[in-house]
Amino acid sequence: MIAVRFLSSLADLPAPAWDALHDGRNPFVSHAFLHGLEAHGCLRGEWGWTPHHATLWDGELLVAAAPGYLKENSHGEFVFDHAWAHAYAQHGLDYYPKWLGGVPYSPVTGPRLLASDHGHRTLLLTSIQDQALRLNLSSAHINFPTPVEHAGFPVGWLPRIDVQYHWRNPGHWCDFDGFLADFDHKHRKNIRQERAKVQRAGVTFRTVHGDEASEADLQAMFGFYLRTFREYGNSPALTLQFLQHLATSLSRNLVMFLADHEGRTIAGALCLRGGDTLYGRYWGAESVLPGLHFETCYYQGIDYCLREGLKIFEPGAQGEHKIARGFLPTFVYSRHWIARPDFSAALADWCGEEALAVRRYALSLQAHTPFKQCD
Repeated sequence: MIAVRFLSSLADLPAPAWDALHDGRNPFVSHAFLHGLEAHGCLRGEWGWTPHHATLWDGELLVAAAPGYLKENSHGEFVFDHAWAHAYAQHGLDYYPKWLGGVPYSPVTGPRLLASDHGHRTLLLTSIQDQALRLNLSSAHINFPTPVEHAGFPVGWLPRIDVQYHWRNPGHWCDFDGFLADFDHKHRKNIRQERAKVQRAGVTFRTVHGDEASEADLQAMFGFYLRTFREYGNSPALTLQFLQHLATSLSRNLVMFLADHEGRTIAGALCLRGGDTLYGRYWGAESVLPGLHFETCYYQGIDYCLREGLKIFEPGAQGEHKIARGFLPTFVYSRHWIARPDFSAALADWCGEEALAVRRYALSLQAHTPFKQCD
């Protein structure tokens, strides 16, 4: 008999039980990452995040789980549903709270229904719907599932797509020169000029994994993160304690590219490494130098992937400027269950129209590829 439980924290769940549900190739669904957010002040009820993880148990054995949260807003999700909330408000209805399945602050594709058995994945979704009805939630959402998971959702979960920009090694790039050899002359020249400007300025780079990072490195990277959020008028959610936690608990998954200039660390990019993928998450700088952003956020990461044999580099959401640097349009997915049948029917039409627009947009972007030949 399978029992359903919703957990308000991962603190009392042993890490090996949770991590036995996935293959370990995506660090964002690891117990260390998700529990670290809870334990180190990154998730707060007043910020709209209340952990509410779906779990299935066969006796005392955890057999399936979906990381999830009760949300009082749509901040930190990167699948934008503000128009949906507005439509509810226009009809005198509450869109919040809702249930969100995903990883906070992380627009990263990865497993969301952690189970090896298809029947358990189906039961997870049914249990999430039942819980949403019991709690009088407007809806349930699962953001950035894998393409395989996305294809397996039942009809009642509305599909949405969006575009990100990812770097993928087709298999024959062994170094940066080999990568650039596939570019047309104009884009290849531009990248070489950008890299040369940084080199002429005297900036050098260090690749630092979590177990190699000094306390000064971690504090510098955290300072860059805070600076970027202040510059854009956003409230930072991550804490220095969380970054320190990653450095010890996901020591080889944490990767930082730190830029040094005249004896000081002046910029950095924080990434996480998965099985075959590098995930760019945050960057910041205290100095403005030509080409520094592109070198720190993109070219150092590409170099790292080529050295380490990683196939994919996801540098974060948005940014058409990434295309000129070898990051091509890639579809990402989300699924949405709406409790009210009338709103579900209306939003199904809305999602269909949005999907057509997104696909047209992605097709138009293909015309801007920097490569000499693109399949």
